Amino acid sequence: MSVVRSLLIFILAGLFEIGGGYLVWQWLKADKPLWYGLLGGVILALYGVVATWQTANFGRVYAAYGGIFIVLALIWAWKVDGFRPDKYDIIGALVALLGACIIVYMPRNAG
Repeated sequence: MSVVRSLLIFILAGLFEIGGGYLVWQWLKADKPLWYGLLGGVILALYGVVATWQTANFGRVYAAYGGIFIVLALIWAWKVDGFRPDKYDIIGALVALLGACIIVYMPRNAG
């Protein structure tokens, strides 16, 4: 699988997880209607499906996804909630992203 395709799948999965979680959060914490929570639950389930489109094994995909999720969560918070990441948020996210890429994309010997 190409790195670009794999990264796009990670991003799509992240948007589903964050978006679904955000809708559930809005339902429970911001008194939004029940359909927010139900739609959020459906979107969260779709996140689980999208993640299976990766070709790496489960452990590596989910470990790496954690780093990518950190970056996406900060971007979501910045663009949707008006949270402004500081330099330490950005540095931490970049370190996590580098770690995620090492886990999934570094070549390994078959032995």
